[in-house]
Amino acid sequence: MVLSSSLAAQSPTRISAEDERLRTDWADMHRYRDDNARLGPPAPGEPRIVFMGNSITEQWEVLDSAFFAGRQYVDRGISGQTTPQMLVRFRQDVIDLHPAVVVILGGVNDIAENTGPATLGAIFGNIVSMAELARANGITVVLSSVLPASSFRWRPALEPAPKIVALNRMIRQYAVDHHIVFVDYYTAMVDGHGGLQPELTKDGVHPTLAGYRVMEPLVQSAIEQALASPTHVGR
Repeated sequence: MVLSSSLAAQSPTRISAEDERLRTDWADMHRYRDDNARLGPPAPGEPRIVFMGNSITEQWEVLDSAFFAGRQYVDRGISGQTTPQMLVRFRQDVIDLHPAVVVILGGVNDIAENTGPATLGAIFGNIVSMAELARANGITVVLSSVLPASSFRWRPALEPAPKIVALNRMIRQYAVDHHIVFVDYYTAMVDGHGGLQPELTKDGVHPTLAGYRVMEPLVQSAIEQALASPTHVGR
């Protein structure tokens, strides 16, 4: 990352603090550590659902808390995260919470190169690793399409739309091949240019409340399908 001399001179404390955080807690393990401890085990007969992801997941409960209220839904999104960071914290923030289902949504920040350049194969591999870890621990998986994006304001030189299409194709095919539920947000939210429909976003990447309202029935149906699946451990 290249900073102007004026920015570097004005905010050395902020920059050094962020550098230190990345050095000591790259995957942001502390973010939910106390929340996880307070959560306790799932109540009998009430299957817990963990939403694992980035800022799109993190902001979901903020913008539409009613969707989470009264349900055993646990939001474990962290803004800016890429799939390798999600993979590092997957045991703490998913497996150790003993959910019945995990909804995995990630990959757009990898395409934005938030933690450096990444191939589609590497991004896909991290998503597959999370799915495999979940299934090895008796957790049913819902895999999500990456939401559409035609540009990134913080990485204007990148052209993410074709990569998102390709990554979604890989995730969908893996889900089909391994009998995993796939939730397709992309098709319901894309405009004619590979981006989010303007009425569903303010910045081209993150959904507004209207965007989440499109996503909610899709993921709710996917969760119900996962819980009813013959391969669901609780059945």
